[in-house]
Amino acid sequence: MLSVAEAVAKVVSGFAPLATETVGLDTALGRALAEDVAARLDSPPLDVSAMDGYALRAADAAQAPATLTRIGQSAAGHPFAGTVGAGQCVRIFTGAVMPAGADAIVIQEDAEAAGDAVIVREAPRPGRWVRRAGMDFRRGDVMLKAGRRLTGRDIGLAAAMNVPWLAVTRRPRVAILATGDELVMPGEPLAEGQIVGSNSLAVAAYVTAFGGLPVVLGIARDTEESLAAMLAGARGADLLVTIGGASVGDHDLVRQALAAQGFDLGFYRVAMRPGKPLIFGRLGDVPVLGLPGNPVSVGVTSLLFLRPAMRAMLGLTDRPGPAPTARLGHDLPANDHRQDYLRSRLTVGADGEAVATPFEAQDSALMARFADADCLVVRPPNAPPAKAGERVEIVAL
Repeated sequence: MLSVAEAVAKVVSGFAPLATETVGLDTALGRALAEDVAARLDSPPLDVSAMDGYALRAADAAQAPATLTRIGQSAAGHPFAGTVGAGQCVRIFTGAVMPAGADAIVIQEDAEAAGDAVIVREAPRPGRWVRRAGMDFRRGDVMLKAGRRLTGRDIGLAAAMNVPWLAVTRRPRVAILATGDELVMPGEPLAEGQIVGSNSLAVAAYVTAFGGLPVVLGIARDTEESLAAMLAGARGADLLVTIGGASVGDHDLVRQALAAQGFDLGFYRVAMRPGKPLIFGRLGDVPVLGLPGNPVSVGVTSLLFLRPAMRAMLGLTDRPGPAPTARLGHDLPANDHRQDYLRSRLTVGADGEAVATPFEAQDSALMARFADADCLVVRPPNAPPAKAGERVEIVAL
């Protein structure tokens, strides 16, 4: 069996960034930026005031208190047209353009106005409370780099750069096919022996969260004919995700159905728990990721394999920092040859450190525990027993 790291590397190597498209800032949130973005102006474009107060020549109030004559005002969008001379000042408001001749601001708390006379009670220094032109960025500065997933902060920055459109990577279309005679969709009547098929909807949600467009094909029955018919719906998709039918039982027919259509198997089975029966390969032009059928296995393998596959298709290059860690909440026994991912609750200890406490029950069918979990504690293959308080690697959920 492949290690998790080897399997992830093989999955990622099977994808390349998709084509780009142009979108407006109002629809760019969460999209993958495909091209660098340079500023189209200086910010701020001119020297402006950082505070409400009075614009003046610092030398005129070097010996405070000093009395100056107010000759006008400058407000945001309404600059003062004249020039500040000796002994003069201009009432100014936050964001307003600095008038010609002035080189400092006295905030209004440090001045007292009586008609056109302004008494400055604290000596200013040149440049005080002045935002210089271009102090944030200059025209031509590349402020957003390709390969990042756009946040609200990025959208605001692009707008401030006077950039109304962005080149982003096309969203991957991910076809999702669940398998199993026992499955019915939520809300449908359950016959004896049937269960609600939650996995396809969960994977569709993961695909959306990871930046893609899910295409739910439905539920294929446990016959090669049904599988073959429904696999046709994946034509044109950027990725096909199958759920279930990837194990070694008599009714686990996904590999056989794929093989009958010329499936090129990359690997089968990964040394991990949950999620060992994992398939990756290619059906013609469509990459295929075959997930196990247990709900928690689907969630964990989606996080560990589907997400990096979609990052590769989106061209995302921003990398997280070192793997997060936490202190272990209770003792754990030695691990076997498979890498273990334990659903765990995160709390904060008395010392302020994060504490990850694995749930006692870790069966891969227990979806409620997965929904309750805050993280997965990672136990490497053949890890020795671990004591409470030891630092362990976690995967944040």
